[in-house]
Amino acid sequence: MRIVFGADDDNECTRAVISYLARAGDLQILSSGSWPDFARAVGTAVASGQADFGVVMCWTGTGTSIAANKVPGVRAALAWEPWIARNARLWNDANVLALSLKRLAPDVAVECARAFLDVEAEDPAESASIDLIRNL
Repeated sequence: MRIVFGADDDNECTRAVISYLARAGDLQILSSGSWPDFARAVGTAVASGQADFGVVMCWTGTGTSIAANKVPGVRAALAWEPWIARNARLWNDANVLALSLKRLAPDVAVECARAFLDVEAEDPAESASIDLIRNL
């Protein structure tokens, strides 16, 4: 699994997520001075097929999810608990996970990433809705 990661801060939470992602797959860490730039770069890597999934982190996670979603083909989801992360993949075929690096405990952020990446395929019952999202 090829994963691309970007964050605008280095703290215990980002380090925990990076450590998990490095064990989960082939990790590429993007660095950029501004969160819109790295979120776009992560989104571009995913949409172009250079990466299978992306993870972006900023203070709230909201800005990076908005920026990543500007890239055609990206379906970024902001998650704050594993259930949200898992079902964003399962029911919405999200390909980028956005997390808060300030409001999530490191173990919760890792569990969100794990839940997101552990989904092997979208729920077949949601295929028609997911196709509608892809074609918007």
